[in-house]
Amino acid sequence: MATENCKEVEVVEDQEAPLDGDILEEILSHVPLIDLVPASHVSKSWKSAVFSSLHRSTTTTNNKLNQWLIVHKQRVRSPYHTTTHAYDPRSHVWIEITPPPSIGHVSILHSSHSTLLYSLSPSSLSFSSDPLHLTWHHAAPPTTWRSDPVVAAVGRHVIIAGGGCDFEDNPLAVEIYDVKSRTWDRTCGSVPANLKDSSSSTWLSIATNNTKLFIMEKQSGATHAFEPDTKTWSGPFDLRPDPRICYSVIAFSNDRLILIGLIGDVDGLKGVKMWGVNCDTFECEGLIGEMPLELVAKLKRENFSVCVGGSVVYAYDPEGEEEVIWCELGAGGCRWGSVRCAVAIERNRMERLVFTCSTVGIEDVEKAMRWGNRRFRPLQW
Repeated sequence: MATENCKEVEVVEDQEAPLDGDILEEILSHVPLIDLVPASHVSKSWKSAVFSSLHRSTTTTNNKLNQWLIVHKQRVRSPYHTTTHAYDPRSHVWIEITPPPSIGHVSILHSSHSTLLYSLSPSSLSFSSDPLHLTWHHAAPPTTWRSDPVVAAVGRHVIIAGGGCDFEDNPLAVEIYDVKSRTWDRTCGSVPANLKDSSSSTWLSIATNNTKLFIMEKQSGATHAFEPDTKTWSGPFDLRPDPRICYSVIAFSNDRLILIGLIGDVDGLKGVKMWGVNCDTFECEGLIGEMPLELVAKLKRENFSVCVGGSVVYAYDPEGEEEVIWCELGAGGCRWGSVRCAVAIERNRMERLVFTCSTVGIEDVEKAMRWGNRRFRPLQW
């Protein structure tokens, strides 16, 4: 009997302690988001631990980033073969997403105001603004053909502005597409005349919220706002809080309009600063942060662009520099850093990069896996 009791004790001692509670949550807090989806299906307790770890991570300073930088690498010639990668700052990994977005036809991709991915051709307009670009809306093209227009999504509207060819009657024409009614409105006021020489998207920086489109000339800082509901323009407003700014861009971080200005001249950059902007008065409300000088040296003035998701700003060279600078905006100030752009490392001259940024949650990844037939593979570099 004693022997049997000893055996029973030995069996109990050899059993592993169950993995649950705070220990499991702590482990899951270091797991990449794409691996949390299968982990949440292990059991009810694991599912609870997954969501508890995600909730806890949003309250910590060092592990609350779910703003993915998504990079589409596309061949510049037909059939425009495209691959899609994303950087997940929560786990500091680059991810390959397959298959790439299915637009429904062969075309060139473009991006706008961080979240909008679109394709515009003489035969159609296709666009997507969900986090992982699973769903696409297809529409008839605008009446005026444009080579490089501003394309922006504001509420239920998609705005096509400026960028018209010289042979068109009005190269500054504005047209609005209503997503609900699937109709075009061509009775809008044209792009303001003072933007005539820079009405293409190349020379303009844009930002949108649910009611307005904001357009700023990168070199001068002249800014206008457009309301699709009333089809009216306002401005110009001068967004130059520092006279030394030589080039600037705008974007929305959460619900706040921010201005990022490059300080310097033809001899080189001296600094990069960020301000908050009041959308009613168009006054800069104060300096948010300043980029460390070692990161400023990595930027190219003529190719400076940004993507913003939530509280994270990504600054990059759209021509494909191998490093992306990031800034996390918080109540206690800004955290700056940089990450190597894995997609740009293997890019060749026959490929172009298209950047978007989205706040991606576990629900978005699970939806992509289940309904979008997407696969996510971490990359090692």
